[in-house]
Amino acid sequence: MEELKGKDVLEIGAGAAQCSRWLAAQGARPVALDLSHRQLQHALRIGADGVGLVEADAGALPFRDGSFDLACSAYGALPFVADPVAVLAEVRRVLRPGGRFVFSVTHPIRWAFPDEPGPEGLSVSASYFDRTPYVEQDETGRAVYVEHHRTVGDRVRDIVAAGLRLVDLVEPEWPAWNSQEWGGWSPLRGNLIPGTAIFVCVRD
Repeated sequence: MEELKGKDVLEIGAGAAQCSRWLAAQGARPVALDLSHRQLQHALRIGADGVGLVEADAGALPFRDGSFDLACSAYGALPFVADPVAVLAEVRRVLRPGGRFVFSVTHPIRWAFPDEPGPEGLSVSASYFDRTPYVEQDETGRAVYVEHHRTVGDRVRDIVAAGLRLVDLVEPEWPAWNSQEWGGWSPLRGNLIPGTAIFVCVRD
C-alpha cells in the first residue's frame, strides 16, 4: 500500500507482532510494543525482520513526542487497562500532527450476549451498561486475565478526553464467504450482531 511506505508506525499491544510484520511488508517502519516479554520472545522466534520490538507499558510509551506517523492496535492494550484515557493521551503525544490512530476492540454490544455460536447466543443475558470487568483467576485466586467493558459512548468520550478526534467508526459485517465457527462466533451470530468495532482517530 503506497500510503504506508516509509511511514513510522507504532503497534500497541502487539502480541507476537503479526500486524507489524504485515506493515513491514508494505514498506512501513513499524515498532511493535507489548507489555508481555513472552509474546515478544515469540515474535523473535517466528521472525520479526524489519520490526522493532519494545517491551513497555502502553500507558507510559518510551518514545519522544511526535515520533510516529501512524499508530494501531488490534484488540490490544485498551480493553485491558482501567484507564484507557491515559493510553490514548500517550498515543496522541507520540503521534505527529495529522497522524492517525486506528484501534479495534470487541464490539461493546458483544458483552450483552453469551459466548455461544448457536441460537442460545442470540438472547441478551447481561446489561450492556454493566461495566464490571471480566476476571479470570488461577487456583490461588490471583487474577490472571482482566478485561474492561466500555460502551460505545465510553470509547468516544475517552477519545475526546485524550485530545484526539474521532473521524470514523467501522463495524465490519460478517463476510458472506465465511462459514466457519470460531469461539462464540458463527455465520448465524455474525450476520446479526457486530463482532468488532474499529475506531479511527486523528491527532490534529
